[in-house]
Amino acid sequence: MIGILGELLITAGVLVFLFLAWQLWFNDLVVGAQQNQAGVSLAQQWRVSTPSTPSAPATPAPSPSDAPQDFGAPSIGTAPANAVQFAVMYVPRFGSNYARSISEGVSTVQVLDKNGIGHYPGTQMPGQVGNFAVAAHRTTHGAPFNGLATLQVGDRIYVQTQDGYYTYQFRGLEYVRPTGVGVLDPVPQSSRTVPTDRVLTMTSCNPMFSAAERIIAYASLKSWQPTSAGPPAAIQSIIAAKG
Repeated sequence: MIGILGELLITAGVLVFLFLAWQLWFNDLVVGAQQNQAGVSLAQQWRVSTPSTPSAPATPAPSPSDAPQDFGAPSIGTAPANAVQFAVMYVPRFGSNYARSISEGVSTVQVLDKNGIGHYPGTQMPGQVGNFAVAAHRTTHGAPFNGLATLQVGDRIYVQTQDGYYTYQFRGLEYVRPTGVGVLDPVPQSSRTVPTDRVLTMTSCNPMFSAAERIIAYASLKSWQPTSAGPPAAIQSIIAAKG
């Protein structure tokens, strides 16, 4: 009897391990791939609906370092209804095919568990002066921000909307308590300061598999280019991928 009970416990343990492996690894790969494809499909829809003719004076071609073209002040969109997808984020550091859609709102059920990345209502939009703040999971549900802690200063983060492409450059990380909502201020952690920079703030739970604190990644806008000018060289192959 003891031997049978032991075997049953071992079997149960193996099943639990396999379930965790599915939920925390393989399922993230599957869902992550689906989210990437959804992002690419959205990007391709915008390209098809916009002629590939520059709407601004010609500028020098990007340098080998992938310096993006500069078309002056960026176009600023308006926030859509809750859970509506309005942008796609590309982070080469997270993988050569990383393309995750951004939806309005940060509801766990309606946005983060379903679509991937969510935009904090009330914060600025891509390219706008102030703080464009977003959130996503680091584990489960595709884990869009799994690699947040691997970002290196200078890494490019590209955000695409129907209007164009916004190129941000990573500046650094910060760790705060869950109550540390100052990171969402127009000037992060400085609510009384008038914003002059165009900032991207990416938030997620920390440490992995815990919600004890938040990991915050900051980036600043380097340039933007309209959809008609085509995507920055670093993400051209992702957008061109077949749906």
